[in-house]
Order: sequence, then C-alpha cells, then structure tokens
Amino acid sequence: MRTFAIGDIHGGFRALKQLIERLELTPNDKLIFLGDYVDGWSEAAQTIDYLIELENKYSCVFIKGNHDLWCEQWLRDGTKFISWFMHGGKETVDSYYNYSEPQKFFHLQFFEKMKNYYVHENRLFIHAGFSSMHGPDKEHYESNYSWDRTLWELALAMDSKLKKDSSAYPKRLKLYKEIYIGHTPTLNYGEDKPMNRVNVWNVDTGAAFNGPLSALNIESKEVIQSDVVQTLYPNEKGRNND
Repeated sequence: MRTFAIGDIHGGFRALKQLIERLELTPNDKLIFLGDYVDGWSEAAQTIDYLIELENKYSCVFIKGNHDLWCEQWLRDGTKFISWFMHGGKETVDSYYNYSEPQKFFHLQFFEKMKNYYVHENRLFIHAGFSSMHGPDKEHYESNYSWDRTLWELALAMDSKLKKDSSAYPKRLKLYKEIYIGHTPTLNYGEDKPMNRVNVWNVDTGAAFNGPLSALNIESKEVIQSDVVQTLYPNEKGRNND
C-alpha cells in the first residue's frame, strides 16, 4: 500500500486528473488531500465532482483548507465574502453556474465531512498548522488548522542539525514522526517541489499560481507532479491576478 499526500488544487481539475493518472493507483493505495480544493482556476465545481468520484474508488482523506471554509459557507447560505472574491472566490462561484440546488447541496455535504486534521501512523496531516504544544486536539483557536503559518515558519527557522531529543526542539514538532501541510506555496521560496524542514513537509507547490500540483509518497518521498497548471489553462491567470 502506498500513501500519498496531495497539495492544494485550487480548482485545477485538469491538473488533478493528470496527476491521478500519473500516480497509476492500485486499489490498496491511500490519498490524503491537504485542502484548498477551490478558488483559482475555473473548474472548482468540477474538481469537487471528481474528488467525490475518486472517493468511491480509493481510500481518500480530505482535509479542509481556508478556501474550502469560504466555499462551504457560500454553499450553505449564499454568503459571499469580499476577501473570498478577491482570492479566487469569483471563479469558484462562476464554476457552479449550471449546477442545480440539489447538486450544490450534495457538494455542501462533501465539504461538511472534511476533516480539520488527520493522524496516520503518528504522522499529522493538516492544511496549515496548530499552535498548542499539546497538539491540534488541544488547539484553542480552530482557525489555526486552516490559517496558521507559524508552524511552517518555525520549521524553516530551525537548525537542521538539531536532534529531536534536544530540549531546544519545539514541543509541537516532537509530537509526530512527520507533519504534512499545504497552505503556503513553496514557490514563495523559489521551489516548485515539496519542501522538507526538520520533520515538516510542505506539499503546496503553487498549483494556484505558476506551479504544478504535487503528490508525495510519504514512505519513499518520491514526488509525482502534474504539468505547470498555468499551461493547462492557457487563457486564465489563476490566482496570479490576486
């Protein structure tokens, strides 16, 4: 059995489909999606359709991202946040133009079932992070699951030679063998592949912008990627116009 962590998709249905084909999945494989399925490219609703179909064929875990929270709220009661529309929400709403209310409700149920985080073999999968030294289940601010960047910033700032049994090693990071996140594009650091610092892996390779969509085999650390998503949507800008 292989387990893949998959980064932020942002409505890039064509990239998602291409990536899944390149994974050459078997029935025993597991897919853990790290959130932000919508907002960016023009096929957000189609992305959700595909993910629902995928769940019927394979073992899938869906983590909820900050963009998913916005979309979920809109599907529930029609709320359109200005900040959401400025960061890809308009493209998401437009993608639902031909969807009936029952279809939208079916998608809402999918969003509502998403997890804030997931633990598998002492590995944590979460969209953004957490601040409690006792772990995400003791988190005081649930918004940190989908918004926090301090965990990744902490990992980036650490000395890679620091041993895990050192008293200086952050307690947050000691809790798990490995932590997998999305939310912060590795393109911000000049990288178009998943980045690793100490025991934290960032799998968001900027699919919303000028990067590919990535899957990381959590055992072998093999990286499989789609083409740069922009090339699959040549007449769109994605979130590059934010």
